[in-house]
Amino acid sequence: MSRPRILRSRWQPGPQGHFPAGPAVVSFTDFTADTFRQSWSVALAGLRLRGTWPDTPGAIGMWLWADPMRRRSGSVSVWADAAGLKEFVGRPDHVRIVRAHRGRGVLRSADWETERFDAAEAWAYARHLISNGACRRTRPIGHVPDRNSEAGGHRT
Repeated sequence: MSRPRILRSRWQPGPQGHFPAGPAVVSFTDFTADTFRQSWSVALAGLRLRGTWPDTPGAIGMWLWADPMRRRSGSVSVWADAAGLKEFVGRPDHVRIVRAHRGRGVLRSADWETERFDAAEAWAYARHLISNGACRRTRPIGHVPDRNSEAGGHRT
């Protein structure tokens, strides 16, 4: 299999973006859509959410990414703490998007904590997860994904 061609958005800072060198929670998502049409719909929904990022409580920042030829897209979002991530996941606009795409692909995700957020390091690890499919279903905050783990996911 050839190496994926990954497209990545520019860094979108959140309201906590002025504290990027401290501790953080990093959340990685990877959605593989069943169809190309669905993959574009998911990517557009991600772009809409990205537009809200400057006003998203607890958000340090985020990137969107896509591998269009493999019908994959996702995000790498960075949070000041787990509470901010949890609040975002339950936000009505996010819940609507998740429900709209439920059953139309496979979602993989990983969350991890870092003592000192480093954007280059976070993206490099996310790139590793994208290239190797080495992430599982969401685990409790604080669990560092095993780079040697098998790919896993669940139907959304």
